[in-house]
Amino acid sequence: MPTEKADPYDFDIQRGWRSYRVLRPGWGMYNDVKRRLPYYPSDIGDAWTYRTFAATVRIYFVNLLPALAFILDMNRRTGGFYGVNEALFSSALACMVFSTIGAQPLTVVGITGLISLFNYTIFDIIKRHDVSLYPQFMSWVAIWAAIFHWIFALFNFCDYMRYVTDFSSQSFGAYVGIIYCIKGVELLIAEFEADGPTDGFMSVTIALMFFFTVYVLEMVRNGIWFRPWVRGLLADYAYPIATIFWTGFSHFPGQLKATNVSRLPHTRAFYPVVDRGWLIDFWNLEIKWIFVALPVGFLLMLLFYYDHNQSSVAAQAKQFPLKKPGGFHWDFFLLGCTSFIAGIIDIPLPNGLVPQAPVHTDSLTEYRSRLKIIKTEDGLEIRRQEIVAESVVEQRVSHFLMGLAIIGSMPGPILIVLNLIPRALFAGVFFVVGWGGLEGNGIMAKILYLIREPRFVQRDEPLLQIPQRRILYYLFWQIFGITATVGVSQTIAGIGFPVLIIALIPLRWKILPMMFTAKELGIMDAPTADNDVVLASLGGKPRMPEDKNDDDAETDNPDTNQSSDDTINRRQEEKWSAAEAGVPREGMRERPGAWSEA
Repeated sequence: MPTEKADPYDFDIQRGWRSYRVLRPGWGMYNDVKRRLPYYPSDIGDAWTYRTFAATVRIYFVNLLPALAFILDMNRRTGGFYGVNEALFSSALACMVFSTIGAQPLTVVGITGLISLFNYTIFDIIKRHDVSLYPQFMSWVAIWAAIFHWIFALFNFCDYMRYVTDFSSQSFGAYVGIIYCIKGVELLIAEFEADGPTDGFMSVTIALMFFFTVYVLEMVRNGIWFRPWVRGLLADYAYPIATIFWTGFSHFPGQLKATNVSRLPHTRAFYPVVDRGWLIDFWNLEIKWIFVALPVGFLLMLLFYYDHNQSSVAAQAKQFPLKKPGGFHWDFFLLGCTSFIAGIIDIPLPNGLVPQAPVHTDSLTEYRSRLKIIKTEDGLEIRRQEIVAESVVEQRVSHFLMGLAIIGSMPGPILIVLNLIPRALFAGVFFVVGWGGLEGNGIMAKILYLIREPRFVQRDEPLLQIPQRRILYYLFWQIFGITATVGVSQTIAGIGFPVLIIALIPLRWKILPMMFTAKELGIMDAPTADNDVVLASLGGKPRMPEDKNDDDAETDNPDTNQSSDDTINRRQEEKWSAAEAGVPREGMRERPGAWSEA
């Protein structure tokens, strides 16, 4: 195992021209590869455990089912241009690239709901001019996006992701969750419109029961029923259990099968859904449309810049005891490569999965269930369960095996099996993924705090130090950003939503410090990237603007002010101690991977 030494990648300690990122092209990618390459043998050698198998099965379904759900949405909204084979090809491409040569193999890359929204919004725009231009235009959008990916990676711009705080990441997570839930409802409405009320209500039943099945099975692991290994087993295989049962349910003979619900469309193996070759003749597009595609490609890159890097941060969050370093610049360069390949064959561009990003890491985490006994004054005992994350099986084999499994899903006989799945089940997938981004979100936690009866609030709750009206004012800005982004996403101007997402970062850094005190922001907000293995690739811990103000105050009155570093560390320790105690972090529920008794 490589020895620990100070990381040389830190522009903040440089002087002169060396402190400018753009003047040192490739420095971030070079250090990412140099930092991660010594761990490559252990990325393979550490994989031979049960956790790798369980994680492979779980992440296969967590990747495959949403990808098929999103492709159904794109198929419906783009006149049938995208199909099942395109979804499988895109997911397999990303898996094989990032599992073999990625610097962050725990980050799962595939088709997201946001690329679905982006693609069909462009389709709505293009069809107003000439719908036959759509394939070539999308190829050029991807080509321009790939070029911008390479520029951003080359000139070390991924470093600025360290300035993302929970203010914007929670807002983004809630936005994604809301969009997914909307997609689920739209899919069920389409079932009513296409097949009538009987089939529509059957579809609603399947969707909701799939959602509740997965939800309950994944929550069982946090309970105290059965043995820890049984709870872990049920949660590990929640997706396959729910998929197999509710697919079979739709085929039960009699009244259930007579409803004749719509199913996943069946296409020829290894061929696009429309009658075309895989390679698009993008070179035949008129020059004016090539340059029209340029700003659209930049918008797509902005979306991936935030979405993919935020996925990588979530997959390597501090709640996971990781030891191997990340590599944001190199992986963003690879994302440009996969975007280019996907573009010239016109399949959906793969990207980091939010909010599924932490599921892979969580599946590989070894948890221990401990008994905590609290003595009462009358001599009785209160017994509680404590969950401790002991280690993570950090490897790249599960990601690689998942890619092979997706490739294995592409032959004709497997496509016939996939054709048995009712469309309604994918609405349930939307609800599972969407609710996962809302339930554990920090915005939801603040709202629940505000409506909780005061006498039942724990006395060590940090929010008690802030007046409720200040919390409401902070939430107003988050909810304003969410509603604006969701609203724009539902219009023809939806391709501009990445700008609104990125705009949340300067809003937090430039505007909010004028509205809130350092103490208020220190309690309600914190840098999202707070794991040392993540910050090593991003150039170190950022210095918050309100902490600079604190330094000025300390100069005037050093006895009554705490240092900015202490404020940051205290806030992060409070946040993560809560997460380790069973309070879920924003954007996901607490989903321990493996269990053992202490």
